[in-house]
Amino acid sequence: MAAFRELLAEAVPHASHVVSEYPGHEYELADRALADGAELLVAVGGDGTWSHVADRIVASGRDEVVLGLLPSGTGNDFGRNLGLSYGDPADAVGRLAGGTVRSVDVGRILTPSRPAEQGKTEGDGLRVRHFLNVVGVGFDVAVVDAAAGARILKGEVLYKTTALQQLFRFGGLPMAWSTGDEPGTPVSHLMVTITNGTWFGGGFPIAPGADIEDGELHACVIRDASPLRRMSLFGKAGKGRHVGQPEVEMVHSPRFRLAFERPPRFEIDGDLFVAEESDLTLEARAGALRILA
Repeated sequence: MAAFRELLAEAVPHASHVVSEYPGHEYELADRALADGAELLVAVGGDGTWSHVADRIVASGRDEVVLGLLPSGTGNDFGRNLGLSYGDPADAVGRLAGGTVRSVDVGRILTPSRPAEQGKTEGDGLRVRHFLNVVGVGFDVAVVDAAAGARILKGEVLYKTTALQQLFRFGGLPMAWSTGDEPGTPVSHLMVTITNGTWFGGGFPIAPGADIEDGELHACVIRDASPLRRMSLFGKAGKGRHVGQPEVEMVHSPRFRLAFERPPRFEIDGDLFVAEESDLTLEARAGALRILA
């Protein structure tokens, strides 16, 4: 963080900064900056931090506000869509200072939800939310849970290590889904991800060909399988070769509805939430966020 502050002071000398003090504090800080009339918000962190700030920008309705991203988090998957480098702060700040503005899609979860572990800010209450990169259920949530307890590993190594563990521990998730209004019969799934871009889980190309400017969301639906078959699918997913496997269905649509037996726990850009209802309805908002890239 100190390195980014020094680099930003040189590249953008009139910038001011604030530091989040607890999980979810970014919501409050972003709301305060927007209320003060800020037109450029730069978020230093990973997918969760970026998502919190993006959510408040889009919810504000201020179409002129621009979001800048500097990668220093665990996954940084959304940044991969923009070519951001996790290991080179100087390069990231240089790209930010000399970049151009582009309009990218975001996802909106129409079903109100709240954090799985209630935070400390008003922004953490029950409400509709936006996401930058991914909503995931099933195996994805089990991996995020396991990764949250890690003390040494981080980044791509952390996600892949915890994912390997959960291939043998996760029990499957009954669920039905649809791109329309009426989901079909529930069956056991290993995982469903609905992404805005290509990348997920610290570098998995879960939705090859997805584009953050195509106006659609991209679902990877994986039915449940034996632990050994799960391992095979996991290995293929690391290189995008899960596409075309018998258990895998790839679907792109502006809208999805997922139906569960009870209100689900689900991931939004690496953070866990609980839905108010037993269905999750998601939609793409084309070009809803201006990014400095």
